[in-house]
Amino acid sequence: MKLIVPMAGRGTRVRPHSHVTPKPLLSVRGRSVVERIVDTFSRVLPETPEDGVFVLGPDFGEEIRDQLTEICDERGITPHFPVQEEALGTAHAVGCAAEHLHGEGVVVFADTLFALTEEVTLGDADVVAFVREVDDPSRFGIAVRDGEQVTELIEKPDEPISNEALIGIYYIRELANLKTAIDFLIENDLRGAGGEYQLTDALDRRLQEGDVFTTASVDAWMDCGTIPALLDTTGRVLERESENLHQGTVEDSIIHDPVYVGPDATVENAVVGPRVSIEEGATVSNAVVRDSIVFADGQVENAVLADSVVGRHAVAKGRVQSINIGDHSEIDAG
Repeated sequence: MKLIVPMAGRGTRVRPHSHVTPKPLLSVRGRSVVERIVDTFSRVLPETPEDGVFVLGPDFGEEIRDQLTEICDERGITPHFPVQEEALGTAHAVGCAAEHLHGEGVVVFADTLFALTEEVTLGDADVVAFVREVDDPSRFGIAVRDGEQVTELIEKPDEPISNEALIGIYYIRELANLKTAIDFLIENDLRGAGGEYQLTDALDRRLQEGDVFTTASVDAWMDCGTIPALLDTTGRVLERESENLHQGTVEDSIIHDPVYVGPDATVENAVVGPRVSIEEGATVSNAVVRDSIVFADGQVENAVLADSVVGRHAVAKGRVQSINIGDHSEIDAG
């Protein structure tokens, strides 16, 4: 079993935090998005993935590979790092992992967090597409079903044919068949939405050629693609994972849970919460903070913050109501 994770995108909508750290490696309540993905599928699949295939951008450095290797090593998974040299779409991204596209596997796009509480039943399907019902299907790829079986996949439909959105997770019984479909799109320059090679189109080709598709639902689907979405998702995760929240030091402070205080983090003379994540090594002192994220080793001092994100090793001082500052930055409102 392989876990294929395309993560070469630049995450422009969560800048400045993705300038240095790829969006899937941003931390949500102490664990990165990609770490959560690996743990989820290690738990709910009939067998634990043996290989983690992370499709990276051409400018991703060794630090990123080291972080992913550590995640895999701790879980007995062998890491691989193919590179997508040019962003030409989701099918192209998966196709860049060509040498690993054989046998069974799961393709997961690390743009969102999701919750699965029970083991996934794969049955006899060639492909299981994970879905979530949405109000506006025109924003997503969608699955059209006849009973339990999928009959068509459509990327961002003009008409509301179905409200089951494809959330970017697919179990593939034979990855070599998917590779054949991707190769066909690229060799014949069959571009889809946005002028790019879309994985939805490759999968739909397999569907039309007779592969059996079914769907599986997730319990929750949480976007991490923008700053407001990242803040909201962090708050939702804090509410879902309310155990062992205060791992660091809290002194002379009032905590309105859910508040995560990571290892070696410090909160002193402060009022914090609700829905605040203070990551490993961060410090909040003489401050009032709610609905915010303070990434690893960040500092908030003598400040009032709401709906804010403070980057790694960044410093926020003074009475600032709402900020979004990147790694190693400093703001002092005086």
